[in-house]
Amino acid sequence: MAESLPRYDRRQTYQWNYEQPPPPVEIEIPPMAGEWSFCGRRVSSPLGIAAGPLLNGGWCLYYASLGFDVVTYKTVRGVERECYAPPNLQPVSCADLHGGESRLPASETMQGSWAVSFGMPSKSPDVWRADIEQTRKQLPGEKLLSVSVVGTVQPGWGLEDLAQDYARCAKWALDAGADCIETNFSCPNVATCDGQLYQQPEAARVVAQCVRQSIGQTPYLAKIGHVASADEARPFLESVQEYVDALATTNSVAATVADSQGNLMFERQKRGICGAATLEASLAQVAMFARHIQDMQADVTLIGVGGVGAWAHAARYLAAGAEAVHLASAAMVNPLVGIEIRRDFSASAV
Repeated sequence: MAESLPRYDRRQTYQWNYEQPPPPVEIEIPPMAGEWSFCGRRVSSPLGIAAGPLLNGGWCLYYASLGFDVVTYKTVRGVERECYAPPNLQPVSCADLHGGESRLPASETMQGSWAVSFGMPSKSPDVWRADIEQTRKQLPGEKLLSVSVVGTVQPGWGLEDLAQDYARCAKWALDAGADCIETNFSCPNVATCDGQLYQQPEAARVVAQCVRQSIGQTPYLAKIGHVASADEARPFLESVQEYVDALATTNSVAATVADSQGNLMFERQKRGICGAATLEASLAQVAMFARHIQDMQADVTLIGVGGVGAWAHAARYLAAGAEAVHLASAAMVNPLVGIEIRRDFSASAV
């Protein structure tokens, strides 16, 4: 059945996929026994979809019907932004990545990992606000709709302007019906500071504070990229822990990609590598942040993201200190992966 289910078609454009959301499916969802939570909200499982695959409300409703209890609406902006030209999902051939790798060979077929090159596109605010409102109305009440937002740097802007833009988008998403707000502090395939805030603790603090003031007590996550050392992790955590409820980690591991002739793709710029190759680095990062959270007695939870494709992977994230796990690449390749994880969880509990 997995082969017959629709999924994002990387051979088509972003706009084509945006316009072709699959309808929700009628399928038995195996329960996951136990008590699970997400940013203080009760959920039926620790499974969610990370920001990226869910281009609009139709895609959110589709994956909610496939066993995911938190669905994250793809990052939206205060202005319309076009997607980068294809390829937007370029398979690569590589082993585990830990940062610093370059010239990964492109692959004709998906082998578990791919370079992601969207550039954080967004429809105009009037479009996505109306879509989020309709999505929340149609989404089952027990499911959570998280909306990922990002500020958009404009000529002449300073940090305060960017923070206000983040906060404005967050408030729009909240007013439209979002249950949770995620600020995207990491996108390796944009060159402006909106994609690198997780590497700038003081700037991240200013933005997080502004967003928190805008959304009140609404659950608030910050999405971050690959952090290589504890010396980088702790200052960031110290800067935002007063304002955020959770960190979603890890976005991806950045690397350059070479085509079959050895030429660097994507105008020789790095792209975020997502999928199986990021599992070990992302697990290590969750464990590292968990140690800092415990040491600081910070009231912050962790959402494990990166390389999850089976219950064994999800279990490792939970053991490392995450309260939930979000999938992206594996769910795009195999829409039934959430149901498979649920079945394997039940089998392991026997």
